[in-house]
Amino acid sequence: MKVTIQNIGTSIIAPPVVHARFSIGDVLKHRSFGFRGVVFDIDPVFANSEEWYESIPEHARPDKQQPFYHLLAENGENSYVAYVSQQNLVADDSEEPVDHPAITGLFGDYADGKYQLRPRHRH
Repeated sequence: MKVTIQNIGTSIIAPPVVHARFSIGDVLKHRSFGFRGVVFDIDPVFANSEEWYESIPEHARPDKQQPFYHLLAENGENSYVAYVSQQNLVADDSEEPVDHPAITGLFGDYADGKYQLRPRHRH
């Protein structure tokens, strides 16, 4: 979706307004695959490579005009970084912390399903 704004005879293209449902430090779960992760960054719209996007089966490709979340993720066997569309995430209600080795470098305390970002990483 594109929005055109008229301004004294000049047209500019403004990106659509999107709203992130989740915040940095939230513990989330993938809706289909069940892996869990903690949010450490948010892109307001898709900001990965076209190659990455095209690698997703066409029937499962998410809309690019929604927030995408960077997660420190775990699946019970491995720890990794995941990039997931908002439509594929739900809040994790397990109240269990995420077991990822990078968490202690970015986050401090864990309480009520959320990690607190360390002060040196806030802007």
